[in-house]
Amino acid sequence: MTTELRVLLPSEWDTWYERVLSAFVGVETPEERKLYRSLTETARCLGVWDEGRPVATAGLLSFRMAVPGGAVVPTAGVTMVTVAPTHRRRGILRSFMRRQLDDIRAAGEEPLAVLTASEAAIYGRFGYGLAAGRMAVRIDTGRSTLSLPAPLATEADGLQLRASDTASALLQECEAVYARAVPRRPGMLERRPGWEHTPLLDPERRRDGASPLRCVVALRDGTPVAFARYAVRLGASESGAPEGEVRLRDLEAVDAAGHAAMWRFLWSLDLTTSIVADNRPVDDPWLHLVDDPRRSAKHLNDDTLYVRLVQVGDALAARSYGAPLDVVLEVEDAFCPWNSGRWRLAGDEKGAVCEPTREAADLSLSVRELGRAYLGGVSLAALGRAGLVREVRPGSGALRAAATAFASETAPWLPHGF
Repeated sequence: MTTELRVLLPSEWDTWYERVLSAFVGVETPEERKLYRSLTETARCLGVWDEGRPVATAGLLSFRMAVPGGAVVPTAGVTMVTVAPTHRRRGILRSFMRRQLDDIRAAGEEPLAVLTASEAAIYGRFGYGLAAGRMAVRIDTGRSTLSLPAPLATEADGLQLRASDTASALLQECEAVYARAVPRRPGMLERRPGWEHTPLLDPERRRDGASPLRCVVALRDGTPVAFARYAVRLGASESGAPEGEVRLRDLEAVDAAGHAAMWRFLWSLDLTTSIVADNRPVDDPWLHLVDDPRRSAKHLNDDTLYVRLVQVGDALAARSYGAPLDVVLEVEDAFCPWNSGRWRLAGDEKGAVCEPTREAADLSLSVRELGRAYLGGVSLAALGRAGLVREVRPGSGALRAAATAFASETAPWLPHGF
């Protein structure tokens, strides 16, 4: 069987994308297809072709991702990776991973690569570490309330709310809030042109009886500071009492008052008794404001965003650290051997430097574990207790110091897939 791996031509996109849809059993509207085509970077897409038809696909997207300390770092987003069942166990996936990482390194602009995985066991062997999770919630708003401290309630009262039954009507205001929110939370992605339309996709097949997507924005002195996009699905109990459901798509805010105003608005929507969301950060502010947490069903999913350090030195220097740190890391990276070796990382909350060194190592770990800890949501100390990070000189305190410095005060989170 003769196959050819090569870069996608723009004229081949439709055929190539049909392979992606087939792999993920996808169905889409013409609007969705048009948007996804416009977002595809064909020069960064690969395909394996067999007798003129695509049997495997992979792509890269040019992102900028927030990292601890607020920097927004160029990052390659791995996407649309598929291999047809007829062509498995032939090394195609490995060849994709090899080609992508080599291309990223050669370009020299993106020290990081990230992906979301349809199957959790696939990408660890290529150096991707699971770095961020999400929370799915069902909040019983009929039997619980928000308990806002007086100063916060007063500040939330001072915000002006503007609502629309058409989410796209307030797109500019929402994107202004999103842009301000990005540096505040590791894992968030800046919106490249066109990506602002992805949260507005609202095909009928996904509504399951809910309304079209709606939007509400909070403004302070005319400046947007928070927004929520949501739909409402009406329902009733056996006795006829209303039991509608608020389906939350997105909620962002730049401060505590904005968060409070958005959650209070959603809590008070007529004819509803619950709020449902499938992707919220694990440290969402409402968790600390609800008066009866037992009325909220929460499901934590720690399998969301995988991080790969393509250039260890540049990646570790791109973020800052929550405490002063001066440590030598012995990094093992069999798939990208240019990262293997000892690196001296010195930094604090103002910045960092990371360079190769011949000094004795303090900690030993693989690049996968470094990816897990990179965004500050997975503790190096926890990985050490699991035997995945080793303190070369036991009792030196190096692991504790590094774990403290790497930690982020805000949980990493990816608000949307790619």
